[in-house]
Amino acid sequence: MQKLSYLFSVIFLMFFLSACGQQQTQQKPVEINGKTMGTTYNIKVFPGPVSLEAQRFKQEVDEALIAVNQSMSTYIPDSEINRFNRLEANTVMPISTDFRKVAAESIRLGQSTQTLDVTMGPLIDLWGFGPDKRPTKRPSQSEIEAMQTNIGVDKLALTDEGLAKSLPHLELSFSATAKGYGIDKVAELIEKKGLSNYMVEIGGELRISGNKPDGSPWRIAIEKPDAPAGQRQIHRVVAPGNNAIATSGDYRIFYEMDGEIFTHLIDPVTGKPVKHDLVSVTVLHPSAMTADGLATALTVMGTERAKVYAEQHNLPVYLISKTPEGLKTYSSPAFEPYLN
Repeated sequence: MQKLSYLFSVIFLMFFLSACGQQQTQQKPVEINGKTMGTTYNIKVFPGPVSLEAQRFKQEVDEALIAVNQSMSTYIPDSEINRFNRLEANTVMPISTDFRKVAAESIRLGQSTQTLDVTMGPLIDLWGFGPDKRPTKRPSQSEIEAMQTNIGVDKLALTDEGLAKSLPHLELSFSATAKGYGIDKVAELIEKKGLSNYMVEIGGELRISGNKPDGSPWRIAIEKPDAPAGQRQIHRVVAPGNNAIATSGDYRIFYEMDGEIFTHLIDPVTGKPVKHDLVSVTVLHPSAMTADGLATALTVMGTERAKVYAEQHNLPVYLISKTPEGLKTYSSPAFEPYLN
């Protein structure tokens, strides 16, 4: 599943920071990794008093992630989401528990932010950021408006019986929330085993819990958005506590046409790629799915709207804007305790 937003690969920085910290105790973590959802996953768990057999644990993780992918991948023809996308209008489709959770949170975030729209896939394709190649010409206003008539979370109806849509051509894409949900599923699996010191990463998104064996907290680095191409540099280090951390930005997925830059972040209200100075948004939240969706939504908002939303909802949010004078940062009041 392709992301609507670019999520920085901070995991290698996290390992670097761990290695540079205090000498850890002899307790060794259980580490597993693999592939899922078109990307990779990495998991580190410190067993403590509860033992954990790596091979069996990996099997359980793979089974959980395969189930999520089979439900929500638009690249699997018979996936649950593709069956919904082929559904006739005003027909209720029974859905799985996993699908219901992601649909409900995606709809809630869409209504709350007005910038996260999980039905916006065709509009993203129109601008050349979907599976098809980039357009050879800029979409016309009439094409944009025609596409906008077929999107909107207000055209979804989630009931006890299932999910329905009011338009036949309405399509879902959970690319802004499904990977985060996969992380939450794995974290739930770990916690059900009575374990509380872990790190789960899928495609650059993270969820952290507990501490390292020496009692020190996990530390995660936010990348510099203006680092030279091909290089990764640390901008700021945070200690997320028992939270997920998601970072979204608009400066690495784009194309240039007729002398104009077009980013992959599309505003569902205007139907056009965003044009503002906000280049990086980091969000902390207990749920990786929610952090993931919010990071995308706030990036689309732009700096001032994102500040207002973060403060109104008491969200831990860190913003980086690019100005003629250089990078300008903002941390919401709720984010301040996590800064190092």
